[in-house]
Amino acid sequence: MVMATTTSTAANSSLASVTLEVADPEAARRFYGAFGVDAYVRLRASEAPSTGFRGFTLALTVAGPATVDGFVGAALDAGATVLKPAAKSLWGYGGVVQAPDGTIWKIATSAKKDTGPATREIDEVVLLIGVEDVKATKELYVGRGLTVAKSFGGKYAEFAPGGRSPVKLALYKRRALAKDLGVPADGTGSHRIVLGGAADAFTDPDGFVWEAAAPAAPVVP
Repeated sequence: MVMATTTSTAANSSLASVTLEVADPEAARRFYGAFGVDAYVRLRASEAPSTGFRGFTLALTVAGPATVDGFVGAALDAGATVLKPAAKSLWGYGGVVQAPDGTIWKIATSAKKDTGPATREIDEVVLLIGVEDVKATKELYVGRGLTVAKSFGGKYAEFAPGGRSPVKLALYKRRALAKDLGVPADGTGSHRIVLGGAADAFTDPDGFVWEAAAPAAPVVP
């Protein structure tokens, strides 16, 4: 999935949208509506070849274990499959599911016990993309205008939200991400995801495609 970088002098990119490329947009729309995350992603028809790990996950952070179970259950009822059953860990409680279109979703909480009833509220959504060189990709994105919010050497980097998207962007080592999700790291073809908000379209060294930000809609008096 590695592609050549398209260079640019533009430096005011920020994540404005996340578009999943799916074979059946209508079926995907029904799934994401039932799952409860349709407000966070856009859908686009695509038949681009893609095998194995697509190199990213969308991670939901919620309040407690019961809410994790609720989202996992909703995803399974709508047709998702379990990659990692929801369970306790050193850092909290969470599980991993794969949508019918192939997108991997992680649902987690730092709480190990519930302090209230389950809800359908999502505290945070993070798009984690797996890259070969976190430092190099971080520098590329910073050069294009993104602001680093957290960074842990060459292992992880998180960017401050640009104010236009409900989804945060973070970088992780590809193999470490695959291991965390419980899938083999190998994959070929399209990532089946497009990041919106670039000053101009480009493709990063790991093959993740950014498209130019859509112009703001005119204000109607």
